[in-house]
Amino acid sequence: MKILCIGDVVGAIGCRHLQAHLPRVKRELSVDVCIVNGENSADGNGITPVSAKHIFDAGADVITGGNHTFRRHEVYELLEENAFLLRPANLPAGTPGRGITTVDRGRYQVAVINLQGTVYMEALTSPFEALDALLKEAGNPKFCIVDFHAEATAEKRALAGYADGRISALFGTHTHVATADEQVLEGGTGFITDVGMTGPTNSCLGVRTELSIEKMRTKLPVRFATAEGPCAMDGVLFTLDDATGKCVAVKRIRV
Repeated sequence: MKILCIGDVVGAIGCRHLQAHLPRVKRELSVDVCIVNGENSADGNGITPVSAKHIFDAGADVITGGNHTFRRHEVYELLEENAFLLRPANLPAGTPGRGITTVDRGRYQVAVINLQGTVYMEALTSPFEALDALLKEAGNPKFCIVDFHAEATAEKRALAGYADGRISALFGTHTHVATADEQVLEGGTGFITDVGMTGPTNSCLGVRTELSIEKMRTKLPVRFATAEGPCAMDGVLFTLDDATGKCVAVKRIRV
């Protein structure tokens, strides 16, 4: 089985690049399930019903979120209605939406979990405890992929080590910078610290570079805007053993 995970889509320009290239990449790689992080897919941050539709139409089976998921109030209702639009599972009880879903293909089912880190981020429920509870709730699924939306590389690596052998793969999101540490851990869990982003390459993490410079130099509030120009789609392909659910190969991609 092949699971394709795509890095944070940034703005309308990122959505357009995804729509232009994801269908072909899925065909060429014989992808079974595609997971896309979409928490920055709306211009100006967050995700909206419109940007979510763009991502689903491009070929995503599941959209995951992160710390910007709730920036746009118009998405709250959709988070409740669409089981395949996720937000971090370790948010407080009563938060709209869900943090786990299952893609049912008949002969196999793939559980997808969305978690958010707590190091340098919001003081949420421990992702370690949340993962334990979700795996138990789901009956320890054979195929399970985790999008861990976190700032600290050490926290991502630690959660992957904690889950090693109990999940098929864990990919990090949030930093928008693809890392070169893809590997299969000793227990058979695929891992990469950060999968990268889908958006403009001549930018500062998707934002117009001059605006990021102004913010960092002056320390004053700056209204960010998505950059324009050529784009790239970052992702990682996990190949899973159909019999065991373990990961047997990890490959980075960039389009």
